[in-house]
Amino acid sequence: MESGVHYPKLLILFLLALLLPACAAPAAAPATPTPTAPFSPTVPPGRVRPAAVAGSWYPGDPDELAAMVDGFLGAVKPVDGEPIALVVPHAGYVYSGPVAAYGFKQLEGGDCEVAVIVAADHQPPLSRPISVWAEGGFETPLGVVPVDVELAEALVAADPRITFDPAAHEGEHPIEIELPFLRRVCPRCRIVPVLMGADDEETVAALADALLSVLPGRRAVVIASSDLSHYPRREDAVQVDGATLAAIESGDPATVRATMAASMAMGVPGLVTCACGEGPILVTMRVAAGLGADTVTVLRYANSADSPYGDPERVVGYGAVMFWHYEPPDLTEARRGELLKLARTTIAQYLATGRIPNYETDDPVLVRRSGAFVTLKKGGNPSTGLGADLRGCVGHLWADTPLYRVVQEMAVAAATSDARFPPLTTEELDEVAIEISVLSPLRRITDVQQIEIGVHGLVLVKSGHEGVLLPQVPVERGWDRKEFLENLCLKAGLPRDCWANRPTLYAFTATVFGEE
Repeated sequence: MESGVHYPKLLILFLLALLLPACAAPAAAPATPTPTAPFSPTVPPGRVRPAAVAGSWYPGDPDELAAMVDGFLGAVKPVDGEPIALVVPHAGYVYSGPVAAYGFKQLEGGDCEVAVIVAADHQPPLSRPISVWAEGGFETPLGVVPVDVELAEALVAADPRITFDPAAHEGEHPIEIELPFLRRVCPRCRIVPVLMGADDEETVAALADALLSVLPGRRAVVIASSDLSHYPRREDAVQVDGATLAAIESGDPATVRATMAASMAMGVPGLVTCACGEGPILVTMRVAAGLGADTVTVLRYANSADSPYGDPERVVGYGAVMFWHYEPPDLTEARRGELLKLARTTIAQYLATGRIPNYETDDPVLVRRSGAFVTLKKGGNPSTGLGADLRGCVGHLWADTPLYRVVQEMAVAAATSDARFPPLTTEELDEVAIEISVLSPLRRITDVQQIEIGVHGLVLVKSGHEGVLLPQVPVERGWDRKEFLENLCLKAGLPRDCWANRPTLYAFTATVFGEE
């Protein structure tokens, strides 16, 4: 079905993009050349779509391009989780490249075979309403990225609203801009390039349903290519983009649609759209959920004013978001015992030498990237912790470091760097019991009634303040939900009723174990 209702918005964005610094990248700064990817997969027969913005939005020289992309990727520590889907930006690399790297880094070393890249048309002729490039490949300075023709043809056959319209793809940048990153992290990946000329509910549902009919059983990632707010002042962009990313974190496409509409209705000066790829984002969210994603992680946010080339009075926002399925680590009794022993040994050696000892393991659970807290307690019942005095508690929320190393670092921090207590002494070490909390990913809470005492730990963020309480804390203190939230506000250095004023709240679970 053809839909023309949404075309004017996209045409306006195209015309305004001619003036936007984030959409007309200057020449990239010189970089040290590095070899391009050695592997070049076979390109199937058919037309190869020529590169349209190489040499302007990103370097046209292959060695310079590879060095730039590798530099962006090398600055990123991946977090736990293999993407089912991603949202990544698509502006000139000097603006959005560092943010895009956070998304693509998650694919490095994985087993992905095909990337379905979904973008909105930015210039005429527009897709009517969905166009898939279904032959040959896409040219880049790093070589031709081949199309997965079988999958592309299956997608075209899945719905009459999906066609192969080469003209719609000529000159478009949102898919092309992602390919050098994909080439560096997944040189064997094929692509299915998809353009949307409309973002109404019928078109979104048609493409999402078609993808869910052809992707099961494929080692695939779905990538929504989209920037965020267009053209507000920097401070307004941060607010608008924060609301959009929070809505995406909810995992609910309807919330995303409503949040963007509400932001547009606020009359923010200069704001033309909250996301130039609203349709692709909504499609990607639906497909990710249909393929089993239960966790949404915002990997990075920035805007064009964060680049030395950007204008803070007229910016574009960029976000990298991952949709994935979380599997808790299998923390057997043996592994728990090993981590507790490691924590105690590490503290002892650090107190004696000032250095964290080396530790080596090939256990896949202990090397898995995780967040964790280490708590030191003194007195009370050793098996339950009840009645014990806190002697130190420090943690790391972000799952970007191997579990064993997080335990080592947080054990030392709890013993020596908790500002509430003096550093632990060697003599005192024998008097404390060690407890470890291995954390799940953070999940956005939009209704405090979702909070379960004894199950959820909480993170509160508001006005530059942050507070964290582990799930065992309200149980040990006998708090109900309201008291839990009040004490979380106090922990963040805010009034105890701050939770009623819609702060940013995240919940997490924890596997908690300690010395007996």
